[in-house]
Amino acid sequence: MPTPHTTAAMDTYTDSDTHDLRHHGDAEVRDDKLIDLAVNVRTNTPPDWLRERIADSLTGLAAYPDGRAARAAVAERHDLPPNRVLLTAGAAEAFVLLARALTVRRPVVVHPQFTEPEAALRDAGHEVGRVLLREEDGFRLDPSAVPEDADLVVIGNPTNPTSVLHPAATITALARPGRILVVDEAFMDAVPGERESLAGRTDVPGLVVLRSLTKTWGLAGLRIGYVLAEPETVAALERAQPLWPVSTPALVAAEACMSRGALAEAEHAAHRIGVERAHLLAGLAEFDEVRTVAGAEGPFVLLRTDGAHAVRERLRSLGFAVRRGDTFPGLGRNWLRLAVRDRVTTNRFLQALDQALLIGG
Repeated sequence: MPTPHTTAAMDTYTDSDTHDLRHHGDAEVRDDKLIDLAVNVRTNTPPDWLRERIADSLTGLAAYPDGRAARAAVAERHDLPPNRVLLTAGAAEAFVLLARALTVRRPVVVHPQFTEPEAALRDAGHEVGRVLLREEDGFRLDPSAVPEDADLVVIGNPTNPTSVLHPAATITALARPGRILVVDEAFMDAVPGERESLAGRTDVPGLVVLRSLTKTWGLAGLRIGYVLAEPETVAALERAQPLWPVSTPALVAAEACMSRGALAEAEHAAHRIGVERAHLLAGLAEFDEVRTVAGAEGPFVLLRTDGAHAVRERLRSLGFAVRRGDTFPGLGRNWLRLAVRDRVTTNRFLQALDQALLIGG
């Protein structure tokens, strides 16, 4: 696997490699009854009020989906006109639409990050450049490392799997005339105040912001997300969608999650995640064998430990699923990603990790 040069902040790659870009956290828990620290969906979700709204929508399944109300609700939530909003079947569909509908010559993905954008671009026939952020730099972005001729740049914020929250000013420094700047904000609603978010910005040329409702609200099985972009970009993506791409229950969920009460609940959950993340990081700091990425801001943390592949397998035998890190370009076999859970679960996990490290030691 190619690795960054020690003398360079970042490097660009265009060659294919052996990373399994289609491996995601759900594969870690699909077949075994394990305590799940591999998937970044918030536990105990959806809440009862949202379940009821979705259930009530089932009486209207005979009619074709009508996304106007949900689209208007998303637009109002971000203080945008509806023609700057596109509802999608999760953020994953948005990546496919971007790859297929937009004419680009040199797409670049900033890694390590969620691998689906690169997978979608490759499937659409693009040769994809990579900018690899370095551990030595805390996986922080240097805008000057992105090639000037890149006409599509993809970056996550906060970034999966590093949990790094890049300053909005650093990301907007990537904007150029003729460049599409895609910012995956699937986990931004897990950041208190959504600071550094670019959602709602109309002053950044070529900006495309992706949002997901599946993480905070536990709707991974329903598939709902949205795109915020210039009207011309939204129109191009919409033309590439099939008819009625988002189901009625998903549309109802989207509208419900834009309400004032839902936004307040999400903000409370974001603060709670911050408290529980601090507890997890404090526990991990007790292990000399473990090093975590500093400044985590997402609902997950990234750690490095020697023999992480074997540690992961021992944790499975002890009843815990964690996310392997070697499928992310820029990381290797010594990396693991952990979802933030409640204190009781975290304490049990830390005990299991202690056993897993002792067995290996």
